[in-house]
Amino acid sequence: MKKTIFYRLPVIAYCALIFWQSSSASLDTLPTFAHADKVMHFCGYALLGALVARMLVNETLLTLSLRNLILAAVIFSTLYGVGDEFHQSFVGERSADILDVVADGVGSVVGVGFYAGVRHSRNLRQETRNKV
Repeated sequence: MKKTIFYRLPVIAYCALIFWQSSSASLDTLPTFAHADKVMHFCGYALLGALVARMLVNETLLTLSLRNLILAAVIFSTLYGVGDEFHQSFVGERSADILDVVADGVGSVVGVGFYAGVRHSRNLRQETRNKV
């Protein structure tokens, strides 16, 4: 139960937050710069990718290799972005944009890669300490 709360709940809550935000009017009233929405998509899905990777790596029921877990995290995060854009196509004052999906996918790859790099670095430090 503790693992469920610690690893799964953040993913579920963040996906719900994305869905809720996509259900409301666009944030066009905020000060912005060119392609600010793409940067927001990139950052948002980098976080989602890292959270999903964290969850999958710590799942005890999965027997996938680390490579396949990373691939699954990228695929899940990117497909969630596709679903989010599809959802937005039905929301007034919102529209679907293929470039948002591209930003979501690239952000997912970077977020998962960042998480994998941090985890690998932590494992190397721990192995070094264990040898000493």
